[in-house]
Amino acid sequence: MSPGKEFSVSKHPAVRAALAALFLFLAYAVPAGSEEHGEALLQKVARKYAASRTFSAKFRQEVPLQHLGIVRKASGQVYFERPLKMRWDYRGKDAQVFLADGEYLYLRPADSPQVFRRKLDEKALGGRVPLLLLFGKGEITELFRVEQAVARKGGEETALRLVPRGDGAPDVRRIDLVVGNGDFLVREIHIYDRMGGGNHLYLEGTELDPSLPARLFRFQRPQGVEVVDG
Repeated sequence: MSPGKEFSVSKHPAVRAALAALFLFLAYAVPAGSEEHGEALLQKVARKYAASRTFSAKFRQEVPLQHLGIVRKASGQVYFERPLKMRWDYRGKDAQVFLADGEYLYLRPADSPQVFRRKLDEKALGGRVPLLLLFGKGEITELFRVEQAVARKGGEETALRLVPRGDGAPDVRRIDLVVGNGDFLVREIHIYDRMGGGNHLYLEGTELDPSLPARLFRFQRPQGVEVVDG
């Protein structure tokens, strides 16, 4: 993002999380009635996250840039705290921070002299951040329905294909969640947007209700860095 460009939450990969889902290690399809099975599983996943106050996980992200013919890759650590607080720490040569402190969203792109800030829009976040729907105030089962459920890895996981109910998530065409059948944890998130864009998000080392220091969700302006509202 170049200096002076308006900060757009919907265009940031940590927020949009959208990519064509490839069902790796596909074992077998769930027979007729898979939608009912999937809805029941999604309810269990949603209840598990809703019962937790904090959340953390390591993430790996792959975003295909079709017009360039490349895949942008990133990794780091993500944290959530109810309600509406989250932090994505991107590591490596393209280190950056994406932060929601409950009131504002902050993004500092890698090597940028500016931090972009905008008022937190809970409704807009709902359709774009499945983890926030699971963990925050949104209710994923109200915004999405299960269209298909496919078992993977010999039944260890299930890939749930979710499609929007009504117009609650206007930018989203489809979400694929891969969840554990035993622990009900989200392991992968794949979202297809209506413009053909996408993003793979893989999670591991997930912890529910870890003790997180308050400073994780406080924005501290780096010296010499300008805060730009947009």
